[in-house]
Amino acid sequence: MSLAGKRVLLVVAGGIAAFKALELVRLLRREGCGVTAVLTAGGAQFVTALSLQALTEARVYSDLFSLTDESEMGHIQLSRAADLVVVAPASADILAKMAAGLADDLASTLLLATDKRVLVAPAMNVRMWQHPATVANMATLAARGVAVVGPDEGAMACNEFGPGRLAEPPAILAAIASMLAPPVRPLAGRHVLVTSGPTHEPIDPVRYLANRSSGRQGHAIAAALGALGARVTLVSGPVAIPDPPGVEVRHVETAVGMLAACDAALPADAAVCAAAVADWRVADAAAQKLKKTPGAAPPALTLVANPDILATLAAPGPRRPRLVVGFAAETNDLERHAADKRRRKGCDWIVANDVSEAGGVMGGGENEVHLLTEAGIEHWPRAAKEEVARLLAQRIAVALA
Repeated sequence: MSLAGKRVLLVVAGGIAAFKALELVRLLRREGCGVTAVLTAGGAQFVTALSLQALTEARVYSDLFSLTDESEMGHIQLSRAADLVVVAPASADILAKMAAGLADDLASTLLLATDKRVLVAPAMNVRMWQHPATVANMATLAARGVAVVGPDEGAMACNEFGPGRLAEPPAILAAIASMLAPPVRPLAGRHVLVTSGPTHEPIDPVRYLANRSSGRQGHAIAAALGALGARVTLVSGPVAIPDPPGVEVRHVETAVGMLAACDAALPADAAVCAAAVADWRVADAAAQKLKKTPGAAPPALTLVANPDILATLAAPGPRRPRLVVGFAAETNDLERHAADKRRRKGCDWIVANDVSEAGGVMGGGENEVHLLTEAGIEHWPRAAKEEVARLLAQRIAVALA
């Protein structure tokens, strides 16, 4: 990533997530990107102009009717001087203003006057995000070419849970880089197979065996590989997150279905098995819903082993991908179990992570992993799943070079 010499106009709107704008500024400055900040009245309730000024090393703007600035048509100059306009966080209010073409403060006015591309990072309560008005506003902005990053799903300051959290600063930085930095595509011409999410193994038409995997890490890996130029086939179990853009997605439900989709996607230069595949399935799933009978014992479920997708892909043969990467989700003795899994499965690398309650990985937005290769073990610090995906994609690009 190289943002040296680029300039971003950052609009900081209202909301508790405004504090993350400070970290975004720090990341942009670290990459050599110049930042000019515009602070709305709502944003100023959560962060100060002084904090933004200290990090941007530039004046912070907030007043549309400043005589000095407006004698030079300041809002026009601000809207045209940057290479990209970023709104982070983008509140429901400012998104509505953008969609309606309102211009009653400096931020909304410059957004209406700009001739540059615009990236928004929405952040709001889950009910606000899912409200038909917001949904319609986002559709309008998308139709006008406004780019969007996030929002993420998770716990909110209002003690509710769902989509609406501001995307993490590294993810916003990656979105900015994809719009500004010259594309580096070391995986161009390569085909990578990725599995993601859980599998659902039917017990009867309404019940199934599954796990808590959200698919966020696997989907992020698919997106990161695509960003490096790879042709990506993503085989996804049932998840509640959108498909990554620019990636061929094959939706499956069961482990048997996932293996069939993986086999159909071969040949591939690399395979990343990030899916949390159920180890077992019911031998004979009931054709009708199992009924509970008072006083009777619960039905006995006979389980059989599911196909081992990772071991199948890693088995020697003409269709084996050159690089096979597995995941080990463990709750104890992480490195020992991961090393044993790498040997048993025959894969080249294992990405190991702690999914115990203390780890908080499954369903969350961050991950802390250990990469096990023939050369040894690398410990990667806790980071947003998008950042972990970016690092892994870069390592895969080096391995396939």
